[in-house]
Amino acid sequence: MHLVLVPGLWLDASTWDRVVPLLEQAGHTVHPLTLPGMESRDADRSAVTLQDHVDAIVAAVDACDPEEGPVVLVGHSVGGTLAHAAVDARPERVSRTVFVASEPRGDGESPADGLPEVDGEVPMPDWSAFDDAELRGLDDALRAELRGAAVPAPLRVTRDTLRLTDERRHHVPATVLTCEYPASQLQQWIAEGEPYAAELGRLRDVTYVDLETSHWPQLTAPERLARAILDAVA
Repeated sequence: MHLVLVPGLWLDASTWDRVVPLLEQAGHTVHPLTLPGMESRDADRSAVTLQDHVDAIVAAVDACDPEEGPVVLVGHSVGGTLAHAAVDARPERVSRTVFVASEPRGDGESPADGLPEVDGEVPMPDWSAFDDAELRGLDDALRAELRGAAVPAPLRVTRDTLRLTDERRHHVPATVLTCEYPASQLQQWIAEGEPYAAELGRLRDVTYVDLETSHWPQLTAPERLARAILDAVA
């Protein structure tokens, strides 16, 4: 099976370094992605768009040999929204989406338009912007690692509007790994019609799993995250 790992904002393929070996040991072919403009802090991302990131994920899906097994997309945080957009483009190729600390946005929405812009891009905010649950288990060493790896996100990736057109995306099975709050809380928000959870509520086949970790379980609980991904694709 092909597992395509999509990082969240500010991160590249290296964010999955603790998880990849555990997935490979289970026999899967793993493809951690670094999306356009996220190669380094010095990379030119001034013209990188939301569609560029989606296209990069679609290209990764297309590059997977169907004879070597199905494709599963694993998206962390905003990466879940990007993965969902790729499912919209290739619903027949993706067998499941795993959302890690992520609720995908729907057609006409922007992935993260509330984050502040600085000099034409979107840097990782100060720790004070995150709540205690998001930072749970993120000790000083992990905070330094995360901050040191963070690359400002292209502005248009956060601000551009999603264009999702294939309703088949709602029928691709999904697993939602809730991290900062319990799955029951997320399901309650969906039932109450919270706008940011509306697209998730449209999915027809969803399995919810509680991880109870930080917003970055690939750092704070990589073994548990890997086990949850493996269970999702079993």
